[in-house]
Amino acid sequence: MQNSFYTNTELIGLIGYPIKQSYSPLIHNIAAELTGAKIIYLPFEVHSTNLKNAVKGVVALGLKGFNVTVPHKVKVVEYVNKLSEESATIGSVNTVVNELGKLIGYNTDVNGVIESLNPYKNQISDNDVCVIGAGGSARAVIYTLIRNFKPKNIFLVNRTEQHAYALKQHFKSKMKFDSIIPKELQQPDLIKLLNNCSLVVNSTSVGMYPTVDDSILSNASAFVKDQIVFDLVYNPVKTKFLQLAESKNAITIDGLNMLVQQAAKSFYLWTGVDFPTEKVYKSLLLYASK
Repeated sequence: MQNSFYTNTELIGLIGYPIKQSYSPLIHNIAAELTGAKIIYLPFEVHSTNLKNAVKGVVALGLKGFNVTVPHKVKVVEYVNKLSEESATIGSVNTVVNELGKLIGYNTDVNGVIESLNPYKNQISDNDVCVIGAGGSARAVIYTLIRNFKPKNIFLVNRTEQHAYALKQHFKSKMKFDSIIPKELQQPDLIKLLNNCSLVVNSTSVGMYPTVDDSILSNASAFVKDQIVFDLVYNPVKTKFLQLAESKNAITIDGLNMLVQQAAKSFYLWTGVDFPTEKVYKSLLLYASK
């Protein structure tokens, strides 16, 4: 019986650095238990210098697929055989499916952003929004905003302004969207700019466990009443960034819902099995509160 289980069970992984704080193994193993899907999901801490070899190892060992997290979402594009439409446009991959030795890259972060922001679509459309950060997660957020929510302008705030300009040119080329306005994080008029945005998204990892007292914005006056404030960080669920926003009566969205929604799409791509979203989300909330 035990041998039969392992014979028919497929291995799925997570690669990133560092990944000790990740909830993804918990999410997918809970989902497998709830659905009866025969998968085991394991984390693999992979340094940037080993990324290419790690991807080759996936094929050599016959893993069904893997998730990709920071800092590899952009670089891994070079090592897959085919990209889905959204991942090719974004230039970033967070999910890979191994189809008989051919690696197909997807970006299911898009699904997570859509599900998180859909209730506020009218408030976002035709208004200014702000995305903080210019990494792989920011790419998915920007793509989804342009494709699904159609804001007036996207202010792209980053510590290194050149990286923000590179993303502006990327989306101008790929999506013919020329309303991305790069801004440096440390600038005098940033608070005024943020106050005029209907949506502020933190796409950086600042504030993630164990540095829970950090926030990419340290001044609560950056936020205003009824503004939508979305933090992609999910551990802790209530980040310092969201606490500051709540102190100004902003509408806050935590990263846990996005994490579960993107996982749902990844799980389906690997298994063809519908993901028990609500049950997994409740299990995670319980785990996070301990």
